[in-house]
Amino acid sequence: MKEDFLHYVWHFKKFKFTQLHTFQNHELSILHTGYYLKQSGPDFFNAQLLIDNQKWAGNVEIHLKSSDWYVHHHETDSNYDNVILHVVWEHDVEIYRKDATVIPVLELKHYVDQSVVENYNQLVAAKSWINCENQLKNLPEFTLSHWIERLYIERLEQKTSELELVLLKTTTNWEHVFYISLARSFGLNTNGVSFQELLLSIPFSVLKKEQHDLLALEALFFGRVGLLENHFEDNYYQDLKSKWHFLVHKYQLQSTSIVAPEFFKHRPDNFPTIRLAQLAQLLHRESNLLQRCLDTTSLSAFYTLFNIQVSDYWKTHYTFDHKSTFKSKSLSKGFVDLLLLNCVLPIKFSYSKSKGIQNIEELLALALEIKSEKNSIIEKFQQFGLASSSSLHSQALLHLKSKYCNQNKCLQCEIGKNLINFTSPK
Repeated sequence: MKEDFLHYVWHFKKFKFTQLHTFQNHELSILHTGYYLKQSGPDFFNAQLLIDNQKWAGNVEIHLKSSDWYVHHHETDSNYDNVILHVVWEHDVEIYRKDATVIPVLELKHYVDQSVVENYNQLVAAKSWINCENQLKNLPEFTLSHWIERLYIERLEQKTSELELVLLKTTTNWEHVFYISLARSFGLNTNGVSFQELLLSIPFSVLKKEQHDLLALEALFFGRVGLLENHFEDNYYQDLKSKWHFLVHKYQLQSTSIVAPEFFKHRPDNFPTIRLAQLAQLLHRESNLLQRCLDTTSLSAFYTLFNIQVSDYWKTHYTFDHKSTFKSKSLSKGFVDLLLLNCVLPIKFSYSKSKGIQNIEELLALALEIKSEKNSIIEKFQQFGLASSSSLHSQALLHLKSKYCNQNKCLQCEIGKNLINFTSPK
């Protein structure tokens, strides 16, 4: 057993809280369990109790054993001077205040239903993948659907925090933040950091001034990530190189260190050259892309908005100076789905939140319409009876795995709480 289980039991009153008595045999009534602030000091602040009909207001500390008070050196910490109740699973030693009076103790093991303890022990027992893997198929549909939606919103909120950090670096320019986030999404996992640094390193005013000139945008992108440092005789390459040096001189662009983009282990359609060419084409064609995305509300309209191809050179090339079979290299619907999940929907959520606008229903509807992602985590959940039918579900499950399952936060998870409270069918 762990202390977080006792925190859960106390916080949600998962015990017989009538006819309570302290270990010292005083009648105890709980008016308010206190506020669980999860910070230094006692576990619950500003609790209210009746002990033998005398009202007490103060803090509650929780331990597995009373002696843990001394193990944690609370007797020397003034933050614990206002503890009015010591809640423990097992009382093994008296704890005294500085004035030598005994701190009242509630020994929880006498008041917690054994089924709750058994469910908890069953949940946290060693499993092959996650704690609740053998019980997922028994979850009530209402509990699951509500929690999945909440997890997806949590994932959006997490991405909002990340976008706000970028916003601070761009003097609160939402359009620049959008370009940076879009670039990271175009780079996928391997080149996302490199592409993000690229867009951060180019002054936004320069991007806007040169957005009408596709060759200039391509020169800025390829030059900034170090792809124009060779000596190919290719005419297009030479034009790019010349334009890059002109723009460096024109805008006095400072040299900067950017992570070099990776080609290794990528399919040719995901080569950084192709993704940068597609990004340049998109920004060139849509001068007001952020507003277009904010105004667009249907998946089909987004597919139309992102229906772009590369410039002519890249239709017959994957790398400089090596010709290949003609291919338009337009964005696939699957790739557009990734752009929507990783960039557009978080931006719509973050921007609207900053303006005090509620748009969560629109975002949930879009996420439900986008196909579920396919990866090893989603497949594993499906093996244990939790299938994903849309990107809302897959995004929620990814968040569940990384933020709850991997960190053993079963007692903060609605699935874990449900499984502890109710005995699963045999």
